[in-house]
Amino acid sequence: MSAAAQQARAIESRRSAVIVGASLSGLMTALVLSRIGFAVTVLERSDNSFRTGAALHVDHGLLARLTGNRMHNPLAPGIQSWFTVHAGLLGAARSHPLIDIRQGMSVESVGQNTESAWVVAANGQRFGGDLVVGADGHNSVVRRTVSPEKPNATFAGYSIWLGVVQESSLGPNVRWPSETAFLGGGDEYLLGYPLPGSDGSVEKGHRQLGWAWYDSSRNGLFREKGCVAGNVVSHSLKAADVPEQTLREMASDAERWPSLWHDAILDSIKRKAVIGTPITEYVPDRLVEGRLALVGDAAHVPTPMTGNGFRASLLDAEALAECLSGEVSGSGPLQSSLVKYQTLRLNDVRRLVQSGQDFSRNFAASRTRGQP
Repeated sequence: MSAAAQQARAIESRRSAVIVGASLSGLMTALVLSRIGFAVTVLERSDNSFRTGAALHVDHGLLARLTGNRMHNPLAPGIQSWFTVHAGLLGAARSHPLIDIRQGMSVESVGQNTESAWVVAANGQRFGGDLVVGADGHNSVVRRTVSPEKPNATFAGYSIWLGVVQESSLGPNVRWPSETAFLGGGDEYLLGYPLPGSDGSVEKGHRQLGWAWYDSSRNGLFREKGCVAGNVVSHSLKAADVPEQTLREMASDAERWPSLWHDAILDSIKRKAVIGTPITEYVPDRLVEGRLALVGDAAHVPTPMTGNGFRASLLDAEALAECLSGEVSGSGPLQSSLVKYQTLRLNDVRRLVQSGQDFSRNFAASRTRGQP
C-alpha cells in the first residue's frame, strides 16, 4: 500500500480492525466492516493452494450485499466452488481502499488492553487496532485467547474425500445433473454437485462436477499421517500425500455409486487430485472477550452435513458490522457492541453445530476397518 493510500485510509476512518484469516469468513467480515468505515488489516498465512472439491451455495447478489455496491456482483448465484467464491471476495477486498491484505503472515499471539487489541506475527511484526477478529478457521489462534478453557475444535470421528472433474473428461454423452445428488445412507454417503467451469462457464462441455465422499473407515490413516492427534485435527491430507493403496481401495469402493459419480471419482483418483479432510466440530460457549471477536469456523464448526456453515459465516459478519455500526466515530463503547454481537449470534450457532452432532455420532460409529 502506498503512503498516499495509507494516509487516505487513516483520514477516512477513525476505527480500525485486524482480521486474522483471509478465507471466506475473514474476507466477508473485512468487506462489511470497511463498508461501515473501519480500516481493516487482514492477515493470512496460507495460499489455500491445496484446496479442491469444496463447494457451497451462493445467494443472489452476495457481493452487492456485502459491499453495498449493486454494480459489484461477479459471483453467480447457486452452487459454486470454494475457489470461485474466494476469488470473488478477494477481488472485492483488494479493490477497497480501507482493506489492506497481508499474505504470508502467520499469527503467533494475540493481546489486548483497555485501549486496543493486537496480534504478533511469526516474523515479529505487530498489527494493532481497536479490535481483533479471529476468522482463522477451526484451529483458530484467536480462539485460544477468547476461550482458553475450550480452545480446540474436536475430531468428529470421520472424514470427507473431495474432488473435482472437468465435464470434458467424462465423454460427450454425459447426462448432466441439474441439482446436488445425495446418495447412500447408513455407513455410506456421497454428495455430488454440478459446478460452473473454472472460468465461470455453464456451457455444455465446459462445466465441472464436484464430489464429497463421507468416510468413517480410515481414521487410522489420518492419525498415521499426523492429520489427527488425539481428538484434535491439525490439517487435511493433501492430494500428494494420499497413499497409492488408499486410492486403489477408493477406486474399488467407488463401484457402488451410479456411473456418473463412479466415473468422476475414478478421474480424480487417476489424476491424484483427491484430498481428505477430517471433520471437526466446535460448540462455542462465547464469541467475544474484551476487544476480541470470533467469526466463521473460528467461532463455530458444524459438520458440512448441515449445509449451513457458509451462511452462518455470512450472518456472523453482518451481525458484527451491525453491532459496530455506531463505532466509527470512535466514541462508542466498543466492548459493549461486541457483547451485543455475541448475544445476537451465540444461541443460533450453538444450535447449528448441535443439529449435526447426532449425524456425526451415528456415522462415526457406523463402520471401521479395525482402525482407532
